[in-house]
Formats: sequence, C-alpha cells, structure tokens
Amino acid sequence: MAKPLALDFDPIARADELWTRRWGGVPSMAAITSVMRAHQILLSRVDAVVKPYGLTFARYEALVLLTFSRTGRLPLSKIGERLMVHPTSVTNTVDRLERDGLVARRPNPADGRGVLAAITDRGRDVVEQATRELMAVDFGMEGYDADRCHQVFELLRPLRVAAGDFSPAPEAPAGD
Repeated sequence: MAKPLALDFDPIARADELWTRRWGGVPSMAAITSVMRAHQILLSRVDAVVKPYGLTFARYEALVLLTFSRTGRLPLSKIGERLMVHPTSVTNTVDRLERDGLVARRPNPADGRGVLAAITDRGRDVVEQATRELMAVDFGMEGYDADRCHQVFELLRPLRVAAGDFSPAPEAPAGD
C-alpha cells in the first residue's frame, strides 16, 4: 500500500485556490482531481489485499464476473462489455488468469470461432478468499458507512450515464 502523504495541508484545496486566482473558479477541476486521487488511494488499498493471491483488482473483477454467470463461463467479448474495458485488456487479463490456473479457455459451442473463459475450481477458491478479505476492509472504503457509500454511488451515476455506460430505466409514475 502507498505510504500516506501526511501533508499539513490539502494539496487539492491549495491547487483549487491557486487555480481560482489565476483562471477563475472551476469547481470541476477540484472535483476531478479529488476523484483521481481517490482512485489512486482505493486501487492501492484493494490491490494490496488481492496481491497475495496473484491478482490485481482487474483480474479479481473478471473472476467475480465469471462466478456471477450461471455456468461459470463467458465469452471474452461479454467480459469486456460487462467490465467496460477494451478487448485487449480482457485478453491480457484472461491470459494471466489462465497462466495462474484460475480460468481456462474453452471453445464457445454457440460460436465456432469464439472462446469462453471458464473459472476453475482454484479460481473459485481464490475469489472467495479474496472477497472475504476485501469485505473485511470494506473494499478500502472503511471511512464511509453504508449511507455514504450509497451517496457516492448515486453522485457518480450521472457521470456514468452521460458517458454512455448504460441507459437508466425510466422512473415509474408516482402512485396516487
């Protein structure tokens, strides 16, 4: 895990002050910088937990996704779509998981040219152990209670909708 900076000031707040003096107030600059720093912190925390299992968070997510499928197998294209990553990233992730014996490639019976990634028994064991450890540290979000975690999710959701990640379901009309 990364060593805490332990500064005696908030560098993002300071950058926001300096930015405002030079170019005027742009709250989105402080927001994006905070989100990016939070990403670094959380990724470091989560990776520290999954590293002993030979995983990164990306590999862990792929294993979890396979455990969510009915058969424990998914086409590589479906993995990329669900994890919202480029096909090359999926290939690299599956290559590494396969080398470590956590997944196996199988022919796709529904598509003669396609390939499925199938989680192995060892992969299931690893994902269960890593998940217990990640849950024990609240996925690195230990400073937030359940309500705050829901707020973070809801605050970031419009950004994801605007990026085209998904189309939200229309709200049901209020009952009389």
